[in-house]
Amino acid sequence: MTIYPAIDIKGGRAVRLTQGRADQETVYAENPADVAAQFKAAGSAWVHVVDLDGAFAGEPQNLSVVQAIAALGMKVQLGGGLRTRAAVERALGFGVTRVVIGTRAAESETFVGELVQAFGEKVAVGIDAKNGQVAVKGWVATAGMSALALAARMDTLGVRTLIHTDIGTDGMLTGPNYPAQEAMLNAGKFNVIASGGVSRREDVIELAKLAQRHSRLDGVIVGKALYEGRVKLTDLLTIAKG
Repeated sequence: MTIYPAIDIKGGRAVRLTQGRADQETVYAENPADVAAQFKAAGSAWVHVVDLDGAFAGEPQNLSVVQAIAALGMKVQLGGGLRTRAAVERALGFGVTRVVIGTRAAESETFVGELVQAFGEKVAVGIDAKNGQVAVKGWVATAGMSALALAARMDTLGVRTLIHTDIGTDGMLTGPNYPAQEAMLNAGKFNVIASGGVSRREDVIELAKLAQRHSRLDGVIVGKALYEGRVKLTDLLTIAKG
């Protein structure tokens, strides 16, 4: 299982939003690349980056910051505003390892299918769910379908990785929604990266147990708990290795 430490970028800075609300912002660092360097020093190969400005604007806004992170030699998984093929190609050109398609995945299966054909495993789909329903456009709108239904459709398109975020737990430090993550694992043949709610090392231990039962649980994204010192990345990496 892979640990994906998270960096959310807004206005060029590393921040966290509580449940995706722009008015609930905490700034953790002026330079996100400095944070990524700390993650790398702790032993992390990956970093999960969200361009929050991009998610709200509909196109990436912080690619220069992303490029600085990629230049550290880390594998970058990037989401936020990737709603055109040109934006995807630009992100990959800036050194991104895997792009995460969110809003557009709920809007256009054709778009996702074309990306998968062109870029294969470099394309992941982010499914953000609120009470089991898909949320889009920076979580300010709903797509009118269930997360599991969208996952099944992505499976038929050949998407190999889904990032499943439970909005109800994201940033709340209340623990992951294990039943929702397990239901997602049973919805198709794709790998799942769990996101939302990790607040202590025991949460990652439980997810590691789930990964033993479901080999397609690829990993977990950890954000706020790292920034607030509730967990240590070195410890989580050790747990994830089993």
